[in-house]
Amino acid sequence: MRGSRSRWKVLLATGALTLAFAGMAGVAQAAPAAAAKAGHSARHTATSAGKSGPVSVAYVEVNSNSMLNVGKYTLANGGANVFDIAVIFAANINYDGSNAYLSFNPQVQSVLDNAATQIRPLQAQGIKVELSVLGNHQGAGFANFPSQSAAAAFAQQLSDAVTQYGLDGIDFDDEYADYGTNGTGQPNASSFVYLVQALRDDMPNKLITMYDIGPAASSLTYDGTDVGPLFDYAWNPYYDSWNVPSINLPNSQLSPAAIDVTSTPSSDAASLAQQTVDGGYGVFMTYNLGASDIHDYISSFTNVLYGSNAVYSG
Repeated sequence: MRGSRSRWKVLLATGALTLAFAGMAGVAQAAPAAAAKAGHSARHTATSAGKSGPVSVAYVEVNSNSMLNVGKYTLANGGANVFDIAVIFAANINYDGSNAYLSFNPQVQSVLDNAATQIRPLQAQGIKVELSVLGNHQGAGFANFPSQSAAAAFAQQLSDAVTQYGLDGIDFDDEYADYGTNGTGQPNASSFVYLVQALRDDMPNKLITMYDIGPAASSLTYDGTDVGPLFDYAWNPYYDSWNVPSINLPNSQLSPAAIDVTSTPSSDAASLAQQTVDGGYGVFMTYNLGASDIHDYISSFTNVLYGSNAVYSG
């Protein structure tokens, strides 16, 4: 049974980004190995200056918290950011009766519309900002696109949003799709492979990450193609636990540790950080960062990961 996630009942968007599916013909294949490796080197950067150790990820539920909280924590030794990636939680994949489309609830839309004050300050600090996308109980999901062209059309919507709002990438979270609702199809083997291939082709130098859960996370290979290496990072979805994601990526791009900063005990956070270091894993994922000053709690894992306490700027 997966750990508690305290997520809201997802609101239907009042403003949705919807692009027509008509006229989309197929999807480009994944880049050749050399080009893919070069693109990965361009988008996969080390942790911030003055800091060595795993990449730290912070999910923020923007229905109730500000993205700016991610930038308020630095290391006492050297002043580097505690967090390297901030994830906007979350946009949705919705269904209009015929097609899937990308949708933003009012809170997510507000963050995106106010990128100058909610996103750019983080990026100016060297923190990358991703948009998480998950299901919305309407039957549409990453794992049930009926054709390659349908998957490519949704990938185009994602990449267009990244461009429009100046984001650093997309995070996939295959929860709450309710596959089969509204006459939609069940998950199939090709859907997510086609989607990831198309998205990587559309945005070769941006981040693509995965919250390792759901049918999509179990459908990374189709017809001899493994899209695992097209991802930058993948992380364990079960808070206060240790689970290595089942994806074809090196340890340096995986977070088997997952903590909810509001519910995972600090002793567990420290222990999971130690397992991360001991196992040579390169990512440490956290969820539910809010406005309260929790630098003492955050220090429980930064001391292990980076050899330094955390400082809160307020």
